[in-house]
Amino acid sequence: MNKDEFYIVNGEAYIEGHFIKTALHIADGKVFLCRGNAPAGAECVDAAGKKIVPGFIDIHTHGAVGVDVNGATAEDLRKIGRFFAGNGTTSWLMSVLTDTKEQTDWCIDQFKEMDQSHCDAAQLLGIHLEGPFLAKEYKGAMPEHLLKKPDAALVLDYQNRAEGNIRYMTISPEVERAVELIPELTAQGIVTAIGHSGADYATAMAAIQAGAACSTHTFNAMRLLHQHEPAILGAALESDIYCEMICDGFHLHPGIVRLLWKVKGPRRLIAITDSIMAAGLPDGFYHLGVNEVVVKNSDAKLVSDGTRAGSTLNQNRALKNILKFTGRPLEEVLPVFTENPARLIGVWDRKGSIADGKDADLVMLDGEMNVAGVYLRGKRFEA
Repeated sequence: MNKDEFYIVNGEAYIEGHFIKTALHIADGKVFLCRGNAPAGAECVDAAGKKIVPGFIDIHTHGAVGVDVNGATAEDLRKIGRFFAGNGTTSWLMSVLTDTKEQTDWCIDQFKEMDQSHCDAAQLLGIHLEGPFLAKEYKGAMPEHLLKKPDAALVLDYQNRAEGNIRYMTISPEVERAVELIPELTAQGIVTAIGHSGADYATAMAAIQAGAACSTHTFNAMRLLHQHEPAILGAALESDIYCEMICDGFHLHPGIVRLLWKVKGPRRLIAITDSIMAAGLPDGFYHLGVNEVVVKNSDAKLVSDGTRAGSTLNQNRALKNILKFTGRPLEEVLPVFTENPARLIGVWDRKGSIADGKDADLVMLDGEMNVAGVYLRGKRFEA
């Protein structure tokens, strides 16, 4: 048996919404269900007492361990990916904050230069552009002077440079020509999210009808619900679009997490970190794009005006938080980290579940929900 083929035995694998005690066959980076025991003499990894779940997918993050995505070299991106892998995240999108054309181009080039052939870090699946077509009134940590009106030619230029790897983009529906841009983004292979927005209900619904598929960090940096004007939040809650949520205990009160769970259901929620370079590091001063950020008690805010600016969250901690906040079982919570983001960004054919022929991106969880082992496309991750 070659080194790329082995069996994981004695664990409980999360398959089609249930935990089943079965062996998993790993071969050439793919996973296959044994539906029984491993063959005699096979190389085996003993997962006794562990739950084996699909690797987590983070579609919205700006960095970690001292690295800011907007200034990250290809090797820096690998450093972020290694930190993520240690916390159960096996795939991710790099979220590029609104920046100059030149810097955004440079970020795209770093993505293309990253060597991912060794499977020693979470796989970088593509790019998320958070802006620049955003409303200044809800800009959050976005540099106002770099915000623009929607420009299909600019996005096409970025997508061509990225060789089709821009998978996701956040826009504000109320910005002039934004709704009209959505079908063009779809044609370019880009999933649209709506956020950083004060859009009224009708405009937000028009964006959803045009193809917007998700709400960016729902409840944060958006106009909130009112009984006479449901606004963008009301449209996100009422419709069937996915809703991102940052479950660090700062961005959303546990009661709001429970409300989202009740209104949207676990099949329409996506747990993101929105992490910044301070993730994995102590309190102190950091930056997010061009902004100076101070982290105190793990809560990140702009130095300039106290606006919350990303998080220091990782997905393993987010999992524990959601389990605590909602009281729901692990079986119900897992799609928020796995299946839902995979479906949204179009990688469900190879990511997001344990199924025959899919990538062997696997996480072992112990009884306390700590990450006890990670496999990246069939390779055991060593921190």
